[in-house]
Amino acid sequence: MGNYLIRRLLQTVIVIFGVTLLTFFSLHLAGDPTLLYVSERASDAEIAETRAKLGFDKPLSRQYIDFVTNAARGDFGNSLRTRTPAFDLVMERLPATIELTLFAMFVAIVFAVPIGILAAMNRGTALDGGVMLFAMFGQSMPSFWLGIMLILIVGLRLGWLPISGHVPVLQPLFEGHFMVAFENIPGAINHLILPGVTLATFSLARNARLIRSSMLEVLSQDYITTAKAKGLRTWTVVGRHAFRNALIPFITIVGLEFGFLLSGVVVIETVFSWPGVGRLVFNSINQRDIPVVQSAVIFFSLLFVLLNLLVDLVYTTLDPRIRLS
Repeated sequence: MGNYLIRRLLQTVIVIFGVTLLTFFSLHLAGDPTLLYVSERASDAEIAETRAKLGFDKPLSRQYIDFVTNAARGDFGNSLRTRTPAFDLVMERLPATIELTLFAMFVAIVFAVPIGILAAMNRGTALDGGVMLFAMFGQSMPSFWLGIMLILIVGLRLGWLPISGHVPVLQPLFEGHFMVAFENIPGAINHLILPGVTLATFSLARNARLIRSSMLEVLSQDYITTAKAKGLRTWTVVGRHAFRNALIPFITIVGLEFGFLLSGVVVIETVFSWPGVGRLVFNSINQRDIPVVQSAVIFFSLLFVLLNLLVDLVYTTLDPRIRLS
C-alpha cells in the first residue's frame, strides 16, 4: 500500500505539472499578455513599463518558474476586472458551486441505484425498456436545452420553483452561523432543484445504465445461482451478495462524479444565473480575465486528481481481492 501511494502521489505531481504548464502557456497563445493588463490607448512606454512590472519581459522559462512558485502559495495574481486576488474570487464562489454539485450528486446516485437494480432484475420487461429509453434520452439531451425547458415549463408556466437565485447554506456554515444555515435549507433546496436536476440528468442516466450492466453481470455468476438454490430470498441475494460486487465499477464513476459535475457547472450556472465558480469562469473567459481562469482550472484539476486517488484507495475496502501493492 505504501509503495502504491508513493507511485500515485508521483503521478499526481506529474499531472499537476502538466496542468500548470498548459495553463501558463495558454496565457501566451493570444500574443503578448501585457496587452490584457493595459488600456487600449496605452502608449508604448506604458506597455513596456507594465511588461517589466509584471515580469513578462523575462524568458518564458523564468516566468513559468515564478508562476508555479506563486501558485504553490495560492497567488495567481489579481483579477483584471476587479483588481483583487484571483484565487480569493474563486474561493468566494466555491461554496455555491459545491452546494449545487453535491445536490446533483445526491440525485444522480440515490435515484440511479434503485432504477438500475430494478431494471436488471426485470431484464427484457417494459420496466427495463423504460429505464434504457430514459438513459438514452438522458445522455443525449444537451444540458443547456434541458435547463431552458425546465425554466420555461416548471418555473415560468407552472410557477412551481424559482428559476434563479441562491440561498446560501455552506457559507454561513463555514462562518459559524449554524442557525442561519439551518434556516436557509428549505429555501436553498427550492432554488437547487431546477439547476441540480439539470446538472444531474446525464449522470443519473449513465449511472443507471452502469448499475444495470454491473448487476446483470454479477447475477449471472455461479455463486448467485448457488445462493438462490439455498432458498435465500431474492432481495437477500441481491443486497447481500450481488450488489456489493456490482459496486466496484460504479465506485469508479462515483468517485470521479464530483469532478465530472464540476466541469458541467459552467453551462448550468450560466443558464440559471447561479453565483458559483462556473459562472465566474464563463464571465472571466468572455472578459479575458486570465488570472481568474487559471486559478479555477488549477484548483479543480488538483481536486479531481485527489478524488481519483481516493477512489483507488477505497477499492481495497470494497474488494479485498484487489492488491494495490
